Amino acid sequence: MNGGRGASARIVVLALLWGSGFLWIKLALTGLSPVHLTLVRCALGALTLLVMAVAARQRLPRNRGTWGRLIIAAFFCNALPFALFGIGERTVDSGVAGVMNATTPLWSLLIGVALGTERRLNPARLLGLALGFAGIVVIFAPWQQSGLLSTGALALLGAGLSYAIAFAYMARKLPADGAPLALSAAQLMTATALTALALPVASTAPHLTLTAVVAVTILGVFGTGITFYLNYRLIADEGPTAAATVGYLLPVVSVALGALFLGEPLTPRVLGGMAVVLVAVGLTRWQPQTRANCPASSAGGLATPK
Repeated sequence: MNGGRGASARIVVLALLWGSGFLWIKLALTGLSPVHLTLVRCALGALTLLVMAVAARQRLPRNRGTWGRLIIAAFFCNALPFALFGIGERTVDSGVAGVMNATTPLWSLLIGVALGTERRLNPARLLGLALGFAGIVVIFAPWQQSGLLSTGALALLGAGLSYAIAFAYMARKLPADGAPLALSAAQLMTATALTALALPVASTAPHLTLTAVVAVTILGVFGTGITFYLNYRLIADEGPTAAATVGYLLPVVSVALGALFLGEPLTPRVLGGMAVVLVAVGLTRWQPQTRANCPASSAGGLATPK
């Protein structure tokens, strides 16, 4: 009984920390460009995880092959999507950004279908794929003059696609060597270096405000570094199903926080679209029960900002 309450508490805390990331992005953009925001976020996340890795006596990768693969993983899982979320939230509500983050499993399934690697298709999963993108259309309503379709909206969709590409690559190319803290610290260090290369093309110089500094600090340390550790512990202690539950709460948290603290409107269109997307993601994860069914195949859940 206490174990169940403990797991629920962890899920709630993790969902709040990760789901609030979109709020912190919005606030950080008051003084930072998307490129500067990404740079500081990656650097703080890397530092946080590096401290944890040292405390856990985990060492950074030592072979060039792993570092070479980390360049690709860091680009698609961190540098690019973090920047795209920053670009998107310049014009799109933070709550909508959280909903778009939840579309990553849809992109993952679509990529698998296109590449021919997804062989566990069934009518429910195909229906989920169609419903998911229908939900996106409902949210952005391109047929309305007041619709949300814009460059920012496309950037948010691109971020979800980037996560899907990253997760497909990382599952095949990065080693599961028992040092997740060190490997993730190395990945964020690489993302920091990649983002630094983009500084010359940053559209605006940083205009530091207290709000921006506090927001990006919380985002980097807690929303990027600490959340990885909490998610890792949740999977290790409670299993992948509990961790997957967090993904379904992220859009709800982001929409609620955006409405409470930023005054973002809770329109029926956005709420309805969010519900459709979450139902669709649930359908895409559905698998018929078989005798050889393995609970570990459910690992991953909804994609979350790393």
